[in-house]
Amino acid sequence: MKQSITKAIWRGLPKKGLSRLMGKVARHPFSRHLIPLYIRHFDIDLAPVKKPLDQFEHLLDFFVRELHPEARPICGGKAQVVSPVDGTVSEGGTITEGRLIQAKGISYSLSQLLGGNEAAVKRFDGGQFVTIYLSPRDYHRIHMPIAGRVVSSTYIPGELYPVNEMGVRLVPGLFAVNERVITYIEGESGLTALIKVGATNVGSIKVTYDQAIATNPKPSRPFAHKDYATPERLAKGAEVGRFEFGSTVILLFEPGQIEWSIPLAKGTSVRMGQEIARLVRLEEEASCSDTH
Repeated sequence: MKQSITKAIWRGLPKKGLSRLMGKVARHPFSRHLIPLYIRHFDIDLAPVKKPLDQFEHLLDFFVRELHPEARPICGGKAQVVSPVDGTVSEGGTITEGRLIQAKGISYSLSQLLGGNEAAVKRFDGGQFVTIYLSPRDYHRIHMPIAGRVVSSTYIPGELYPVNEMGVRLVPGLFAVNERVITYIEGESGLTALIKVGATNVGSIKVTYDQAIATNPKPSRPFAHKDYATPERLAKGAEVGRFEFGSTVILLFEPGQIEWSIPLAKGTSVRMGQEIARLVRLEEEASCSDTH
């Protein structure tokens, strides 16, 4: 009963308007006075932060803060896949019969997650996925998990339910319901999808490779898919986007593309640049070359 009431309240709230308002407040110069409170409340480590605290113009500027490069070293080697973000694993495993696990006893559709892109569905069905949750205290820039070409991108409008543990429990198909941006990366071992999921209080998701893409616009924009005639090649670890307030990233890999290097247990902590998997084919090639 309590869960039904909570869900009804969230359904009725003007989540997009509230998220835009939150973004506007966080961009106001006055909000810089809230930065010390934010740091204390979320116990944020300032050691890796690149800019001195007094140089941040407002709260959002601090929220999307850059870190010193040495604070997040990128695990080298062609065969190594790195975490695109700081966060914690909420689910991971095999995409089975076109469905992914959201939480215990709850699954959702790969086709819906990808906005009906059936060509991509065919490539990823039977492959591997991992869902990484970013809390308000985390670093919120998003980086390339592999080196590759950004061949296409999809903006899918939707809801802005919270993506924390409560939202995952209450909203079936949450990640296929919320607003999201999908970046398709063609690498040496196949296609990888980097899915950035919006949430309540996420003023916007932005990407570095296409300035026209920004979520939660006003007026609302329809579904949009772009194939890039001249795909931009980005190095592993290169910045590819950012969340303007917290959310979730989902990575999709084709069947046989990777083997995990981390446990996929709920709550496993990851840092951007840390090895999370290995590209099987490239690892085999490296092993063969090592024998000569």
